[in-house]
Amino acid sequence: MKYKLVLIVLFVFYSGLSQEVKSITKDEVLTKVKENNNTLKMAQQDVLSAKGDFNQTNAILLPNISVSHTGIATTNPLMAFGSKLNQEILTAADFNPDLLNDPSQIEDYATRVEVQQPLINFDGIYQRKAAKAKLTATELQSDRTEDYLALEVEKAYMQLQLAYKTVTVLEKAQETALENKRIADNSYKQGYLQKSDVLSVEVRVTEINNQLQYAKSNVLNASNYLSVLMNTDESEILIPSDSLSITTFNTTTTVDLSENRKDILAMNSATEAYRQMHKADQMAFLPRLNAFGTYELHDDDIFQGQAQGYLFGAELKWNLFEGSKRFGKSQKSKAEYDKSKLQLEQYKSESQLELNKAKRGFKDAKNKLKLTKLALEQSEESLRIRTNRFKQGLEKTTDLLMSETQYSQKQLEYYATIFQHNYALAYVQFLTKE
Repeated sequence: MKYKLVLIVLFVFYSGLSQEVKSITKDEVLTKVKENNNTLKMAQQDVLSAKGDFNQTNAILLPNISVSHTGIATTNPLMAFGSKLNQEILTAADFNPDLLNDPSQIEDYATRVEVQQPLINFDGIYQRKAAKAKLTATELQSDRTEDYLALEVEKAYMQLQLAYKTVTVLEKAQETALENKRIADNSYKQGYLQKSDVLSVEVRVTEINNQLQYAKSNVLNASNYLSVLMNTDESEILIPSDSLSITTFNTTTTVDLSENRKDILAMNSATEAYRQMHKADQMAFLPRLNAFGTYELHDDDIFQGQAQGYLFGAELKWNLFEGSKRFGKSQKSKAEYDKSKLQLEQYKSESQLELNKAKRGFKDAKNKLKLTKLALEQSEESLRIRTNRFKQGLEKTTDLLMSETQYSQKQLEYYATIFQHNYALAYVQFLTKE
């Protein structure tokens, strides 16, 4: 009764699973990941942020223009005299000492247009170069993130393929176990087998049922992870349109670490940004040359402008000493630049180490693939022989169960090795991709 209940539960579970299955290809997954993946979207926002920082440096090239309208009322002798002068309403009577010393209240409304134009700012020029290098680094890192997600899609898709392969193998093993149980039951009724042998067969059936349940859970896990990568509905159960198979090695693919790999280029650009920032701090010791100009409208009524005038000029300014602030800032940027160079060299060394490990891992996976394939063929032949002998009553139940278990294990091991082989190859290609 318990055995039948387990079968009913598994049947209901698998029936519900099959109703929600949606077939999908790896290309479709890649397309949806590029369109919807949140990690990629965040990387794109990082690029926009860096572009915003770079656009801010346009201030060293473009003018700063402001417009203001100010209203005042004053009895201050100097301000009152100046306001009348700005409004061009000064008369000879206003030079009366009594009026100059104790003027009546006067209103002045001024519209002011001010323009400031940088001419020579050496530190600003290098700050702009640093912002450009940072933007380049961010763009390259975003591209590398896309490459990494493509690798992650490759891995997740193969995991889904492997999960379905595992279910298929265990379902076939379940059919074999049930057939063996039928034979064992018949043999027991005829007195050819003992009760202990029948119980051993039933234990094997229960083990396979448990393994099958876990395998179907792995299908759901792998499907959900792909949905997360694509940022789509996780309630859909995905099934790969193709089966897990061995990926062939492309001999034209480079197997050496390239200096043009996007993440290494990004590190180079980041180092260049630190170098330019240090240069900018050094250039801060030089003088700055800026032009300026104003155009003003004055009146004693709001938003009017009967009187007008302009002013323009240039300023050469040299801050000779700021309490050693610039010295400390230059020292800090130099240390950050030197640190970035060390980080670049360390990153290259670690990348080469990772590539060497990946190439060895791929070589090991190729060798293991040959061995597991041979072991699978041998275990299959062994199971065939023992099954035939068991049907004829010439083989022990324990030996049959051992061969059956071994064959299932070798099948699962073989497909797991295919996954390892394909992922090892994909990882080597990722590490050598420019």
